[in-house]
Amino acid sequence: MLGETHVRRVDADSAASAHASRAWWDADAADYHATHGEFLGVDSPGGEFVWCPEGTHEGDYHLLGDVEGRDVLEVGCGSAPCSRWLARQGARPVGLDLSMGMLARGVEAMRRGGPSVPLVQANAEVLPFADESFDLACSAFGAVPFVADSSALMREVVRVLRPGGLWVFSVNHPIRWIFPDDPGPAGLTAALPYFDRSPYVEVDDAGVPVYVEHHRTIGDRVREIVAAGLELRDIVEPEWPEWLDREWGQWSPLRGQLFPGTAIFSCRKPA
Repeated sequence: MLGETHVRRVDADSAASAHASRAWWDADAADYHATHGEFLGVDSPGGEFVWCPEGTHEGDYHLLGDVEGRDVLEVGCGSAPCSRWLARQGARPVGLDLSMGMLARGVEAMRRGGPSVPLVQANAEVLPFADESFDLACSAFGAVPFVADSSALMREVVRVLRPGGLWVFSVNHPIRWIFPDDPGPAGLTAALPYFDRSPYVEVDDAGVPVYVEHHRTIGDRVREIVAAGLELRDIVEPEWPEWLDREWGQWSPLRGQLFPGTAIFSCRKPA
């Protein structure tokens, strides 16, 4: 883990955001997987595809449709349990992430068995793939909230998708931005302006950003999707399931019963 940090509401451009995210997730990879790895199926043979802390599983919801024989790009794959699950369904996935620490955890999992998928370290704002390389693209809480220019990410996804291809991604529900990052009763009182797009930034003692997360409203997301040339098919807001009693950061049964924690955007590149 990194040292002591301090929260700031300051600007963070693409370079600062990328530098912070790479350092943060490299440092946090072990702790992250110790806390969430089992829930995400990181070490299960073939991985699992969990869209969000509400436990929404691709095998139940089929947001990507039939993936067999499809070329799939996972943007912000982390340790790639989703990509490995897709490979088990007959897809040809490629996982991309900025953090070598997270990717290394995926390589470690693959060495223990199950399908092997190619992993690429790169910034999602500039995808290192040829035009129209993929039939589908997906992201489960990866990359989209962490890049300064998510509009550029949308345009890049459109570029590498083949006509008719789907782009499905999950992010923090924008309404969460107005509440404190607390899973308990203190997290039920609105405290921040929804329309303040200042990123959430944690800085070290020298004032250097070490964690950056960017906020976009629902309208912002819709506009950047449409501006990139995509058709918005659906916005899924998973309800908190009765069977789930675990907390994940700000996600909890208490908050989940009152307002959504996740938004899943389903988009299509016109044929």
